[in-house]
Amino acid sequence: MVDGEGALRVRNAPVYEPLLKPARYKGAYGGRGSGKSHFFATQVVVSHARKAGELTLCVREIQKSLKESAKRTIEQKINQFGFTEADGFRSYTDRIVTPGDGLIIFLGMQAHTAESLKSLEGYNRAWCEQAETLSERSLTILRPTIRARGSELWFSWNPRRKADPIDAFFRSNPAPRDSICVRSCWRDNIWWNKTMEAERLQCLDTQPEQYDNIYEGEYEKITAGAYYAAGLTAARASGRLTRCYADPHISLKAFWDIGGTGRLADHTVIWIAQFVGREIRWLDYYEAQSQPLATHINWLRKGGYEDAEMVLPHDGAAHDKVYAVSYQTALEAAGFTTRVIPNQGRGAAQGRIEAARRLFNRMWFHMPTCEAGVDALGAYHEKRDEERLIGLGPDHDWSSHAADAFGLACVVYEEPRVVERKRRDATERTWLSM
Repeated sequence: MVDGEGALRVRNAPVYEPLLKPARYKGAYGGRGSGKSHFFATQVVVSHARKAGELTLCVREIQKSLKESAKRTIEQKINQFGFTEADGFRSYTDRIVTPGDGLIIFLGMQAHTAESLKSLEGYNRAWCEQAETLSERSLTILRPTIRARGSELWFSWNPRRKADPIDAFFRSNPAPRDSICVRSCWRDNIWWNKTMEAERLQCLDTQPEQYDNIYEGEYEKITAGAYYAAGLTAARASGRLTRCYADPHISLKAFWDIGGTGRLADHTVIWIAQFVGREIRWLDYYEAQSQPLATHINWLRKGGYEDAEMVLPHDGAAHDKVYAVSYQTALEAAGFTTRVIPNQGRGAAQGRIEAARRLFNRMWFHMPTCEAGVDALGAYHEKRDEERLIGLGPDHDWSSHAADAFGLACVVYEEPRVVERKRRDATERTWLSM
């Protein structure tokens, strides 16, 4: 805060001290109550107070209104320091003006392109809050946009899954050059209080499956209210999230959910599965965004899945408006056997969910290759209208593509026929997989 002599005094939690050093990339990840957002908001205000004319960009992947931005947190820090309009701080509807014609603005990355962000190249820093939702495209655009001499990019996030671009960027080996990244949790918050502790303990009691992600900053295993929460919990407890292998005498199947190649295209997902008797073995998982069909085919061939049957959703037979070719015809031209499942009409999504729930107790997952897919299943949940307290069906987010391909497999699955052979002393039963 500002002391009697006008000096700016700032108290930071020790865990964030490394981030006070200059670096091109700064990251802080962890659970709820760790103070990540408060630390970066404080540093934004301090930077603008100490140097006139600073320019800061605050971003999120999607920002429908400023209520979803970091603006309120920054305004709270300005008030806590006691800064007023006389000090050069003035808050407007869409921006905050700071001393010496400085400026803090707020944007949603998904609404912008590299061209529309060109004017921001002179900014001193960008802070991306909730960076776990940042897309690869947005990260690729943001990094060269903020390029003034000595400029920095800050990221704060609650880990969601290893495959998220921000986790892959900061937590890869080796880490990016000129970067500092710290992990924090509620234990590192020097302002932790009894109210916050009561909330934490309540979460531990009522949401044990989500607790590690919410408060400890671990990767998300199961989202609250996820459709497959019970199935995944039982599978983990019974040791079916492990390693499993293909039976060489039974054919493989590749179940698809088709995305596209546009800038905001959905993910394309492929699950490799095998029906072995009454078991369903999930052997491999693939997802990619905005990639051509050739990329998906290369993955299939590299994995040795040329002989697998390609099982496509109904849009697999739809022809591309430009090239007049469907996924089905393109895959067949590449030598793959294909099958398209007809549109199941209204209630198809719920039908896939119910089929999967019914079959979950006979599923095995090869986790070395299916972990990302299992993470998506654990996050697949219903979209809620909190004002009317009603469900709106499955939420179409990053997890829904994996869940749709997974559900397609469960709808296609047929109970194996039982063939009985009479013997003198017993009846021999053999399961014939379809």
